[in-house]
Amino acid sequence: MAHYDLEEQEQIDSLKAWWGMYGNLVTGLVVVASLAVIGWQAWGWYQNAQAAKAAAVYGAFEQALQAGDAQRIKAATGELAEKYSSTHYAALAALQAAQHSVASADLKTAKAQLSWLVDNAKDEIRDLARMRLAAVMLDEQAFDAAAAILAVTPAPAFQARQQELLGDVYVAQGKYQEAKAAYRTALEKTQQKPMPGRELLQQKLDALGEAA
Repeated sequence: MAHYDLEEQEQIDSLKAWWGMYGNLVTGLVVVASLAVIGWQAWGWYQNAQAAKAAAVYGAFEQALQAGDAQRIKAATGELAEKYSSTHYAALAALQAAQHSVASADLKTAKAQLSWLVDNAKDEIRDLARMRLAAVMLDEQAFDAAAAILAVTPAPAFQARQQELLGDVYVAQGKYQEAKAAYRTALEKTQQKPMPGRELLQQKLDALGEAA
């Protein structure tokens, strides 16, 4: 028994010595790990809370959209962009609001909403916003600005539309050879991924004929 008691005391003494050397470090690591877990849980709670609040604002936005209330639409869209820009509700509302603004011939507001999406949205929504913004600028005859927006290569799903819009810009500028090249590229893209409006796209190309 004495042997075991001595061995046990030696282990205790070794543990005390080790703790004296590394105890503060271990305590610090435990504290850091605990704070990290708490921080992660708090961040998750915050994100969920933000999403819930954004959903409520988006619900008000949908009601305004159904009612066609432009002021309430702008207010809800602005609140989502300002307070909940990281949520998908903000991007979705801006996209729908811009569509409503175009339908209402409020191109200034539409451009602001689409520009916000180009700067803040991600992936497909950003590409779609870029296409729609270029179309609005084309309607306003801001041809250079539209061409600049279309200079950015989008995801493959939008490349045919990009080239078609670029062709439309070139036609408006009287650059018929460039327009024909863009339309041909668009048609090639539709062969890879069929899209609605292919027949109209072919008609646009045929209408140029032998234009110089």
